[in-house]
Amino acid sequence: MTGDGRPGSARSVAVLGAGSWGTTFAKILADAATAAGDERQIRVWGRRGEVVEQINGIHRNIQYLKDIALPETITASTDVGEVLAGADLVVLAVPAQSLRLQLREWKTLIDDQAMVVSLMKGLELDTDARMSEVISQELGIPADRIAVVSGPNLAMEIAREEPTASVVACSDSAAAGWIARSCTAPYFRPYTTADVVGVEIGGIVKNVIALAVGICEGKQMGDNTKASVITRGLAETSRLALALGGEAQTMAGLAGLGDLVATCSSPLSRNHTAGRLLGEGLTLDEVAQKMTQTAEGIKSGQAVHELAGKLGVDMPITAAVVAVLAGKLSVDQLGPLLLARELKPEGDY
Repeated sequence: MTGDGRPGSARSVAVLGAGSWGTTFAKILADAATAAGDERQIRVWGRRGEVVEQINGIHRNIQYLKDIALPETITASTDVGEVLAGADLVVLAVPAQSLRLQLREWKTLIDDQAMVVSLMKGLELDTDARMSEVISQELGIPADRIAVVSGPNLAMEIAREEPTASVVACSDSAAAGWIARSCTAPYFRPYTTADVVGVEIGGIVKNVIALAVGICEGKQMGDNTKASVITRGLAETSRLALALGGEAQTMAGLAGLGDLVATCSSPLSRNHTAGRLLGEGLTLDEVAQKMTQTAEGIKSGQAVHELAGKLGVDMPITAAVVAVLAGKLSVDQLGPLLLARELKPEGDY
């Protein structure tokens, strides 16, 4: 039992969102239970009937995870009330910009004592709120019942059971440990931290930096350029995280540097792919038509830029990417602005 009386790991889990990461995390939870010899119910909510039918019928999510076999202990439904019934762990994996309205619909269905975990990496437009803040505001639950999972989380690699480490962040260390035990699979190793702010900011800003790196790749810029943008992008992320009360140590860890490198380097990254397509000359509409999933950096970039402005944090790479997305700057003009800061020592953030 944990300090708050919870058993060693989750017994009944609801995963709200049947996209690539939501489905993959459901698989992690199922495989973790099998490895630990636990009995665990894992139910996934999906809004599309055909996806739900595939999960239940052939144990696949073909659109998002292709031929990956899903454990038979995972079931799915389009009925969110059925999925949430009795869940002591509720995992949210929906698009960041739709979260608030969906939580208003789901609030009365979520158990009063359930832990809520965010898999989302975005800032809400207009409010500049992190996802944990939106959850707290809409569900009216304390911070010690809200956690964030982040890190180098390329869903397809994890679904293939390629070894991956990640981070569970919660202000309550016992709760973080409980969630970590619930998702410790043979191929998925979670660490814990109390730095929710740093973990969320790392996951948010890396999407914007990945767009910049992708644009560089689309423009056929070299590895020196991309490495420089990644490194200075980490400095931007750190400045924002520290201004919000996050910890520098987090930025050097899995949820900071680890997530940034994976997202900026992999063709599996949606944000990297979207940036590359923009660099190749496609318009935003053409990029949206070509991609089947949301590139969160496109949605959250403006919110990150606005938040940085409010806090007086200098983020030239973010500003340049947002200008491109707004049509105020062409991708050809982006390069010179990516490292546009006054001359100063490298370590002077």
